[in-house]
Amino acid sequence: MNGGLGFLRIAGRFRTQVSVFSEKTMSNWWQLSVSEVSQKLSSDSEKGLSSEAAAQRLAEYGENKLTEKAGRSPVMLFLDQFKNFIVWVLVGAAVVSGMMAWMGGEEGSQEWIDTFAIIGIVILNAVLGFIQEFRAEQSLAALKKLSSPNSKVIRGGQHAVIPSAEIVPGDVVEVEAGDNVPADARIVYTTANCYAAEASLTGESTPVTKIAMRLEEPDVPLADRANMVYAGTSISSGKARAMVVQTGMNTELGRIAGMIQEIIHEETPLQKRLGDFGRWMVYVCFVLVAMVFLMVWLRGHESFKDAFMTAVSLAVAAIPEGLPAVVTIALALGVQRMVKRHVLIRKLPAVQTLGCVTLICSDKTGTLTKNEMTVQAVYTSGVMYRVTGIGYGPKGEYQVEGKAAGESPRLDDVLRCSVLCNGAQLVQQDTAYKVVGDPTEGALLTAAAKRDILKRELEQSEEFVEEIPFDSERKKMTVVRKGKAGLVAYAKGAPDVLLADCTRTIGEDGVRDITDADRKRVLEVNDSLANEAMRVLAFARRKLPDGIDVDDAGQVEREFEFLGLMAMIDPPRPEVKEAMSRCRDAGIRTVMITGDHKNTAVAIARQLGFFGAGSVALSGDELDKIGDEKLADEVERIAVYARVSPEHKLRIVRAWRKRGDIVSMTGDGVNDAPAVKEADIGVAMGITGTDVTKEVSEMVVTDDNFASIVAAVEEGRGIYENIKKFIHYLLSCNAGEILVMFVASLFGMPIPLLPIHILWVNLITDGLPALALGVEPVDKELMQKPPRPTDEPIVTKSRAVLMVIQGAFVAACTLGAFLYMYYFDAKDLPESERRNVSQTAAFVVLSISQLFHAFNCRNQTRSLFSLGILSNMRLVQAAFASAMLTLAVVYLPLAQVVFRTHNLTGFEWVIVLVVSSLPLWAVELVKQLNRKWRLIDE
Repeated sequence: MNGGLGFLRIAGRFRTQVSVFSEKTMSNWWQLSVSEVSQKLSSDSEKGLSSEAAAQRLAEYGENKLTEKAGRSPVMLFLDQFKNFIVWVLVGAAVVSGMMAWMGGEEGSQEWIDTFAIIGIVILNAVLGFIQEFRAEQSLAALKKLSSPNSKVIRGGQHAVIPSAEIVPGDVVEVEAGDNVPADARIVYTTANCYAAEASLTGESTPVTKIAMRLEEPDVPLADRANMVYAGTSISSGKARAMVVQTGMNTELGRIAGMIQEIIHEETPLQKRLGDFGRWMVYVCFVLVAMVFLMVWLRGHESFKDAFMTAVSLAVAAIPEGLPAVVTIALALGVQRMVKRHVLIRKLPAVQTLGCVTLICSDKTGTLTKNEMTVQAVYTSGVMYRVTGIGYGPKGEYQVEGKAAGESPRLDDVLRCSVLCNGAQLVQQDTAYKVVGDPTEGALLTAAAKRDILKRELEQSEEFVEEIPFDSERKKMTVVRKGKAGLVAYAKGAPDVLLADCTRTIGEDGVRDITDADRKRVLEVNDSLANEAMRVLAFARRKLPDGIDVDDAGQVEREFEFLGLMAMIDPPRPEVKEAMSRCRDAGIRTVMITGDHKNTAVAIARQLGFFGAGSVALSGDELDKIGDEKLADEVERIAVYARVSPEHKLRIVRAWRKRGDIVSMTGDGVNDAPAVKEADIGVAMGITGTDVTKEVSEMVVTDDNFASIVAAVEEGRGIYENIKKFIHYLLSCNAGEILVMFVASLFGMPIPLLPIHILWVNLITDGLPALALGVEPVDKELMQKPPRPTDEPIVTKSRAVLMVIQGAFVAACTLGAFLYMYYFDAKDLPESERRNVSQTAAFVVLSISQLFHAFNCRNQTRSLFSLGILSNMRLVQAAFASAMLTLAVVYLPLAQVVFRTHNLTGFEWVIVLVVSSLPLWAVELVKQLNRKWRLIDE
């Protein structure tokens, strides 16, 4: 099949722009002030562009949308299914058989049957491939969905709503909570608590604060550009006005689309190996066919037509006609099994590639963790409280040194402050809880709810008066409320910053002045919690004097009473640690690639057990300083990559693949799409994943769980082992058929088998057991073995020798039955009847002996009787069905005409069945000897 050869036709066509704006697409807009941006774009931050200027720029830059190339037509997609060497071999066999039918005239009916049967197999294989690949990748359409169809702009000082496609550089846009950002833009101003959800583009797990002030640093990672908003992201709260600086393919989103276009999807290991194997088979086949044809024809006892017919019989025997279809069907059955383990396979060859995976590059948020911020510790008045329970459900308790905490007014003071200085809401939907607003603030509400401290109840007695919002300079937030005690300011923020504003603290004896020793102790606790990868917030309050200006932060935010610290984290999924252990046992490395901060990522990696003493963590900035060659040398030691960009992810995947590793890359955001497509196995998240990432992936994990990826690897290994089993079965059977025809031709015997006999055995008698071997139960010890070498052929030399030996035994049984019938049992019959009886016996022995041999192929070292004859009931059923079909060919009148078969007597059946069973007993004897001397490895 031709999977993976035509997906994701996103254009890399970038408009050449020769104008004053050519340098602007490369500007560090975050370093410029609003006035400098306006001047550079010849626009006005209050009035925007004039209609005339906007129209001129639209003509110059084109529409604000992603461009694409035309994809393949369905006809070309169908024809691409024939770009497979073994398929062309089958086509060649059909042509040869058709020539035989044409040369045979009225006697060529059997050859015509051969021809149409082979053509049917070729078409079946093409249809199966076409169905799997017909859905052309919709990545560009998915990217387009990330933008709103319309946007609010200011043109000539007037507010207007225009199609987002008509936005140009210099336009001033206005966005608010719920809006998608239509283009990359520099913020002009924001309201309080303006947050943007950028996870799909940067990997940042929580909404990020947006500001208008310029940033000083020249090299600021995408995730830290607080004064920029980007196409493909959305506003989660607040409002902002921004000036557009880049549109269409020049946006960060367009740049990712261009990277996806540049990636060429390579064939999977299975496709490569089957292709190599098919070519090898054809070369051997051509040599054997030529040798047999010359031997028969030059011997002079057969006509050219009969010699050619013998050669065609050998060609049919050599070519495994059913192999492509059996591989495809076996993979499809594996896909059905994987659905039960929360995995959807989008491209069939990916099933086998999973079994070769040596490295899993995993995102952190939502895959290794639950993607739900959870408060895990509260420190107040010298006491550390640990909090149980995870997620936003208010189930859990507070513990001190492992015991449940009782009444604690100091603890409740901290929790009340965290609720009253909070802009989020915790909403229950059926049995689940959802945060409306900032996830960090939602985690605080959940922590308080575990002590029955609820926001809706507190707000009834504490009326909101004013809010002094958080910003990146102050690093704190204050809410003023009015209650029975008058005005009270509740604050939260960075511990070092808020401590500096505190003059008092609460101890065991009540409120007292704060000392340097108190501050030192709090900062030590803060550092300890931060080292556990927790985000730590400090909380304080102040009773305000009458007449204070609550709008003046300088007056309000001082002389606070320090209450305590709260620490939270997005916790690892409980089942992931066991999955990591299984990966290590299976010889599979795990690397974390995340948009979050390095310390947080390293702490999670340590908890999950894949960041050891010799491990290294790199940030995106550090990665930029390492060249590709050095990265390839150092990549094996690097376990965590933090604050990375799409280009970084591509470099990491390519560095591992350059080493020869088979790489699986997980992703959910648009920023993950290029690396997901570049990887050998791209894995998209089914719940949080964007459509873009799903469309470029080979597989979708429906529960967003790393453990499901490991389960898929186990299934992939099992499927590949089963593919090897039925390939071993098919080829050892074909070897037997080849040797039957070759030996008969070499020694001048009558032809023991007709081409139609061999074709029937290959497609029907062999086909059903081969499919049953494809669903052999997965060996539980597979995940205790290292991944297969990437250069290991699908048929190793030792296995090829074993197949030839087993095939030779089947051939000996078949020829023995034929010769016994021809020269002894049926020697007194007329020649035509004598030949029919002998060929029927050979045909039945070949068919039934191969059915016995199918049970040998379940395991090359373990006895069938230790495995259990009935442990694969599908194989038992397939063998029985194939045996019944063989009986039908022998005894049905119409089948006797087509296949030239003859009834067999009871004694002849005894001979046939005894001889047919010999391969089973012979292989069992070899297995017994192998257990003693270890002659064969599985």
